[in-house]
Amino acid sequence: MPICQGSHEMLSIVEGVHTGIGVDLGVLVGSGAERESDENLEDASNELILTDEEVVRFQIGEVFAHMPREEVDSRIENLKEVTSKNLEKLEEEKESVLAQMAGLKKILYGKFKDSINLEED
Repeated sequence: MPICQGSHEMLSIVEGVHTGIGVDLGVLVGSGAERESDENLEDASNELILTDEEVVRFQIGEVFAHMPREEVDSRIENLKEVTSKNLEKLEEEKESVLAQMAGLKKILYGKFKDSINLEED
């Protein structure tokens, strides 16, 4: 069956997403550093609640600084907000890509029926 230019472009997009060339869904899911950072911040917040120290160590980059507990608590809450917003944004982008993929697959399966397989192996 001959493939027109438009169909070829749609197939390339689907293939690119599956192979990671076009869009890395792993990044869009936020499964890596963002989720780990969010979990670490939650753990740090819980540890801060349990401590009775007025001055605690807080990691800034690669060094630890001694800071008042209230300031550390404030910084952790701000970092949690930023991380949460980043995760929400990544989740929205992921949903958008998946919706586009579903639309492309519907069009391509409608055109080529069972003669193509667009599912990941």
